[in-house]
Amino acid sequence: MTGTLVNAGAVIAGSLIGLLAKKWIKPALSDGLMKIIGLATLLIGLGGTFSYMLKSDSDGVLSSEGGMLLLLSLVLGALLGELLKIDDGIARLSGWVERKMRLDGFAKGFVSATLLFCVGAMTVVGAFNDGLNNDPSLLLVKSAMDCASAVFLSAALGAGVLFAFIPLLLYQGALSLCAGLLAPVLVGETLSAVCLVGYALIVAIGLNLIGLTRFKTANLLPALVVAALAAQLPWL
Repeated sequence: MTGTLVNAGAVIAGSLIGLLAKKWIKPALSDGLMKIIGLATLLIGLGGTFSYMLKSDSDGVLSSEGGMLLLLSLVLGALLGELLKIDDGIARLSGWVERKMRLDGFAKGFVSATLLFCVGAMTVVGAFNDGLNNDPSLLLVKSAMDCASAVFLSAALGAGVLFAFIPLLLYQGALSLCAGLLAPVLVGETLSAVCLVGYALIVAIGLNLIGLTRFKTANLLPALVVAALAAQLPWL
């Protein structure tokens, strides 16, 4: 779990730097900064999504695949999320934290940062390498990226970003500790499906940060599980 511990520490350090810098950032600049972060997040999500959907044959002709799996995963995942009221539950918990600790805007920062830090190929593959091979190198690279992201996110969205280290530690740490059990399952097409849907969730985060939409991104989390199951269907 070395890589995960370093990653969590990097998120904490980056968030603290961003919160300290926030004092010297004017509201207009903060708003513009959040839109820039949203644009960067959107582009990262789109790049990751296309990397798993677009394939090139020996002649260099591009083709697309995984569209039906993506649609099915997002639709069923959103339905499950609504039934389970995941977003509402997080909102209530975040509201309680906001009231107790007087942290305005906690929910938006916490949810956005958690999804950004926990969803993606580097999280899964890096955690597996750390757990199976005692090789934290990929997670160390991810730590540097997450630290930089945490600086700008916390400056724009507040202290909720700092607390994202908790789900990161629990989720990524669990993947490392259970790597031996999960490795035979989360490989090949299954891992690709989970990463494809994960990057689509990052696109939703980016659109929310820009202010173009209001996706209940937490309600989309079950889509990752649906993707892993749907990848077992040969016609998708």
